[in-house]
Amino acid sequence: MIVRKSPMEIERMHASGQLVGRILAALHEAVKPGTTTMDLERQALAMIRAAGAQPAFKGYYVAAVGKKFPAALCTSVNDEVVHGIPSRRRVLREGDIVKVDCGVLLDGYYGDSATTIPVGQIPAETERLLRVTREALDLAIQQMVGGRRLFDVSGAVQRHVEGNGFSIVKEFVGHGIGRQLHEEPQVPNHIDPGVRNVRLRVGMVLAIEPMVAAGDSRTRILRDRFTAVTVDGSNAAHFEHCVAVTRNGPRLLTAV
Repeated sequence: MIVRKSPMEIERMHASGQLVGRILAALHEAVKPGTTTMDLERQALAMIRAAGAQPAFKGYYVAAVGKKFPAALCTSVNDEVVHGIPSRRRVLREGDIVKVDCGVLLDGYYGDSATTIPVGQIPAETERLLRVTREALDLAIQQMVGGRRLFDVSGAVQRHVEGNGFSIVKEFVGHGIGRQLHEEPQVPNHIDPGVRNVRLRVGMVLAIEPMVAAGDSRTRILRDRFTAVTVDGSNAAHFEHCVAVTRNGPRLLTAV
């Protein structure tokens, strides 16, 4: 069942989304060669707790894995697409890219957003990967208008990504969000005949999150049972925002 939010609920989701946005902005400034992904985890946890919120991911039970996620952030470096676990041993180096995904629960409502951060100077083709993925998200957000359909969102991502020679990672999708971190509907980044092409209506809030590979789009899971990496070792990018369908068009809840 798709849960549509009232204007008051969307305001509360905006508050949780703004906290996530501030955290990601601070982490963007913190990333530099020599930073560890655990440094980012500690900073995010401190900001979450200072705001009186709870980390959405830490302790989240994943039935397919049969265990709880151990951290507040997902930190995924280079060929790691999503769900990387922060570590004191993972030192970021010049030319790396790190995907940082953060979720919070504040006053009963979730916020969820992700960004891909360059570490120092990165190769031009890697910068193009990040730019195209950001643009795909922006194009998808423009489709969040009442009366349009889910595949307008999905198709906007797919056309831009594949039109620029990159690959959609299809194993992972966006989602509805609200009082639960993951709600209906699923939001694929390609037109998937197995997913119901629902009509967008005022009050729907979706977490849209293109995950894009520079090479082969297929992934495998590492021994930690969470981290997904590209099978060919190619770099991947990930950007995510929570967006509400309103009478005045798309409302971006997680941008600061």
